[in-house]
Amino acid sequence: MKLILITILAAVISSNAKKLEEKYSWKELEYAWPSEEAKQEAIKSGRYIESHNLPLGLEVWKDKMFITVPRWKAGVASSLNYFVMSNDKSPVLHPYPSWEANELPEENHNKEHENYGGGRTDAKAAEKGENLLEKDSGKIISTFRIRADECDRLWVMDSGLADILGSPKQWAPNNIAIYDLNTDKLIKRFIIPEDQVKEDSFFANIIVDTQASDCSNAFAYLPDLGSYAVVVYDFKNDKSYRVKHNFFHFDPLQGDLTVGGVNFQWTDGVFGMALGKPINEHGDRTVYFHALASTKEFSVSNTVLKNETFATSSDAYHAYSLLGDRGSKSQSTAEFYDDKTDVIFYTQINRDAIGCWNIKKPYTPENQGLVDSDSHTLVFPNDLKVDNEGNLFVLSDRMPLFIYSSLQPEYNYRILTGKTSEIVTGTPCE
Repeated sequence: MKLILITILAAVISSNAKKLEEKYSWKELEYAWPSEEAKQEAIKSGRYIESHNLPLGLEVWKDKMFITVPRWKAGVASSLNYFVMSNDKSPVLHPYPSWEANELPEENHNKEHENYGGGRTDAKAAEKGENLLEKDSGKIISTFRIRADECDRLWVMDSGLADILGSPKQWAPNNIAIYDLNTDKLIKRFIIPEDQVKEDSFFANIIVDTQASDCSNAFAYLPDLGSYAVVVYDFKNDKSYRVKHNFFHFDPLQGDLTVGGVNFQWTDGVFGMALGKPINEHGDRTVYFHALASTKEFSVSNTVLKNETFATSSDAYHAYSLLGDRGSKSQSTAEFYDDKTDVIFYTQINRDAIGCWNIKKPYTPENQGLVDSDSHTLVFPNDLKVDNEGNLFVLSDRMPLFIYSSLQPEYNYRILTGKTSEIVTGTPCE
């Protein structure tokens, strides 16, 4: 009888748990064009092909939501964008910081597109275009993930690569662009040195480690999912270095994925990263990370990554820890720590779901919670963030269908949201 009562109580708690609410959705992305004539000219010239514009990353700063649109194919109107959050169901995107910054030179966009090869492109296959950064340091070519920090700065990891799935062209080197969000002005641009970019390198994420009390003392961690390393950028000294570790590699047994009925195999290494809360005035904290093609979670202290001499030596090997395994079919693209609940939220692309883990508990399958799962609205949850008010935002975009199959003329791109303190109710993360 006691067991029955516990089961009933658990069912009641679970039924009362709040799920994610769909906030925004798009059939196709639309932009705030200067005029209707400008839009039609872009369509005519091939610079704007609606079906080639897929949202991938998101960030929230005050009342603005930033959305990235990588140049997977030709015809992406603008790669870095924002809209002011409102009740508009399908808001138009405003290029950030401007249209001019996001425009590529006119070229022939009517090319055949090839299938994506598993999370990256061969750098040697990319045709070298003119370096647009030499002429205009404000240019944005193609970005995947972005991050706003506590100092009101937007950090943009720009791959510089366009038409990735078709005829790749490297318009600029891999670089970090940092903007002042209060003025929309470029603060600094850092180009990743060539010797830190390998043949299979692919930088699609950026994590920023800083505190509002010392904005000059900032570091950015750039996971290289293609050649299994992390590039660390030191903002104060304006330099970077490449860190390697076995834990950055993918698990060969976890690279088989099925999303939206499409089966494919990826070999993506370290990708998702989350920063724990600072434990002292020096900003020491834990860095959590995992490979995309993996179900395991690892950690390392940021004091390791910020120490170039130690981080790049073999002495650092045992400073990294295996936390545990999430369980079957729990591969993840992104994770984010919420300091209000002590919970790390993460995507589950094989399950059309969002998972969670309370960092105070052991990292076991039993302690992994399921915030929400939906085979319609959460097909390939690609990115997620928690804002300063404790709201979780999730972007789902059906990307494998976009790459390997085709998207249907329906709502394919969504942003869902929920209060972190409420959506963990009834889960092991509570």
